[in-house]
Amino acid sequence: MNVYVQRNQPPGVPPLELTGERTLPDVPAENYWYRRHLAVYEWIGARIAGRRVIDMACGEGYGSEVLSRSADSVIGVDANPEAHEHARLRYPRQNLRFERGIVETHGEPGAFDVVVCLQTIEHVQSPVGVLEHFREILAPGGVAYISTPNVLTLAPPGSARSENPWHIREYRAGDFEDLCRAVFEQVELLGVHHARKLRMHELALALGWDRVHRRLGLTSAFYDRFTPAIRSGDFSLRAGGLDRALDFLAVCCG
Repeated sequence: MNVYVQRNQPPGVPPLELTGERTLPDVPAENYWYRRHLAVYEWIGARIAGRRVIDMACGEGYGSEVLSRSADSVIGVDANPEAHEHARLRYPRQNLRFERGIVETHGEPGAFDVVVCLQTIEHVQSPVGVLEHFREILAPGGVAYISTPNVLTLAPPGSARSENPWHIREYRAGDFEDLCRAVFEQVELLGVHHARKLRMHELALALGWDRVHRRLGLTSAFYDRFTPAIRSGDFSLRAGGLDRALDFLAVCCG
């Protein structure tokens, strides 16, 4: 079995292949990234009860499903036909539907209380135009939740950017906040950080764990168990330490 194709999908749901453009559940080797993104969706989901939500560039659809557990209604939007078809079949809920569209234009003015767009703004050619569109489709008092990776922790040491071919621009905290403030009057910037066992693993790496597991030949045996055991609770969101954050989440209003 290809280790980069989703496993154990419901009957009639075509599995998606991991390409690097989006993260996927049900791929054990991808579990770290999936849980990292899921932690943000769950954090947002706890704050949108009863609201009309649009999830832009929703990919596989797992995040839209999380949001639909508390929201009044959710529309998951993605331009990729395979991802759209998978999401439509995989996540049937009465208050959730999926539409094909692009983040730059999809949605009617004032139609939503919440816009969610995670790990996508780094992929677009005109980020200011995208954020202006998000502001336009928000109803008065609405909130946009926008996330992006922190280039300082994503890129290899000494590199100006990561090697992800899908990224057009990658951001530091100040750059990302400036981008959001160019469109929205109120912006709160939070960082996603390791917590619990991932924080312990981070400390172990600082003490030389990489050298130990390689020397003892334990690398595969350890990470084949450790990576699938990661959960969304192994990440936390907070306002401090943004330069050390894994990702940024901007909470935008006005």
